[in-house]
Amino acid sequence: MKAIGIILAGGNNKRMKELSYNRAIAAMPMVGTYRSIDFALSNMSNSRIQKVAVLTQYNTVSLNEHLNSSKWWDFGRKQGGLYVFTPTITAENSNWYRGTADALYQNLHFLKRSHEPYVVLASGDGIYKLDYNKILEYHIQKRADITVVCKEMPEGEDLSRFGQVKADDDGRIRGYEEKPMIETSRNVSCGIYVIRRRLLIELIERAAEEDRYDLVKDILIRYKDIKRIYAYQLETYWNNISSVEAYYRTNMDFLKRDVRSYFFKEGNSVFTKVDDLPPAKYNPGANISNSLIACGSIVNGTVENSVVFKKAYIGNNCVIKNSIIMNDVYIGDNAVIENCIVESRGTIEANACYKSEPGDIRIVVEKKDRFII
Repeated sequence: MKAIGIILAGGNNKRMKELSYNRAIAAMPMVGTYRSIDFALSNMSNSRIQKVAVLTQYNTVSLNEHLNSSKWWDFGRKQGGLYVFTPTITAENSNWYRGTADALYQNLHFLKRSHEPYVVLASGDGIYKLDYNKILEYHIQKRADITVVCKEMPEGEDLSRFGQVKADDDGRIRGYEEKPMIETSRNVSCGIYVIRRRLLIELIERAAEEDRYDLVKDILIRYKDIKRIYAYQLETYWNNISSVEAYYRTNMDFLKRDVRSYFFKEGNSVFTKVDDLPPAKYNPGANISNSLIACGSIVNGTVENSVVFKKAYIGNNCVIKNSIIMNDVYIGDNAVIENCIVESRGTIEANACYKSEPGDIRIVVEKKDRFII
C-alpha cells in the first residue's frame, strides 16, 4: 500500500475509571485474548501497510510489553517494521505530548524520513475491521485533502464522547463539532484519517508554530472550510471503548454469533501476541452458557453470558452472570458476581457477593495476597 500507518495510543480517559489506572486504553484486554490495539494493528497489516508507528505516553508498561515483538502482526521484515515512540526529552524539547497534533510534531522525523505518499492515522481504542485501501481509493477519487472515516450511530447511543460530523450529498464535511454537549449529528468520526504525507507535515508544522496541539480542533475543524475534507461512511461493525459502559458493551457484543463470525471467520484475521497456555479446563460441576472462556482458565462453577479472560480460576459453586472476568483473576468457592467487571489479578474471596443492576456496571478491584498452601 502507498501509505505508512500511525496509531495514536497515548491518551487517557477518565470515563474508563479504575480500568485505566494502570494501563493505557489501547492496552485494554478485549474478547478474552486480545488487546484493543490489536484491531488497528491487524487492519494495518491486512491492508499491506508495511511501516507503522505507535505513539504512546500514558501508562505504557503493559502496552510496550504487548508490542515487544512485531512478528505477531507480520511487521518483522527488512522493509518497514513496527516503531513505538514515547515522549523524549531533548535539548530543544522537554514536554510530554500536549495533544495529538503535538505527538505527531514530536515524531515528525518519522514522517519526513518516510517516502510513501500517504498516511493512515488511527486511534488505538477502536474495535473494527477495515481495509484501509478502500479509504485511500475513495480519498483519491474525491481528490480530498483529508478523509475522515465516519459511522452513523444508532438511536439511544451517548454521542457526547464523539466528534460529530455533517456532510453534504457529495460526502464533503461541512460541519464538525468535537464532543458537543448537545447532539448535532448521529454521524460520528471513528478517529481514522487518510491524508497526504507532505500535507500532514505542513499542517503539523504550522500548528506547532501557532502553539496548537490538537489534531481535531486545530486542524480538522479549523481547516474544514479551507481544505477538501471528506467523510467515508463505514457500514460494518465499529465501536470505541472510551468509557466503562462502551467497554462492557463491546465485549458483550462478541457473545453474538454474527459478531464473532464477522471478526474471526469472515475475511482477514485479527492478530495478537500469543501466550503459551493450555486450553480452558472445565471441571465436573462446571456449567457454561453463552460465554467466552479464554485459554489457561479453569472453571468449576456456573458462567452465563460472560467473558472470562486468560488464566482465570472460578471456584466450586460460583455463579458468574453478565460479567467480564479479566486476566489472572482468582474467584473463591460460592462467590456470586453479576453485572460486574473484575479487574486483572484480582482475588475474590470465597462466599463473596458482587452484584449490580443491568446498565450500571460495577468495577471490582480486589488486590489480595494469594497464599499457596
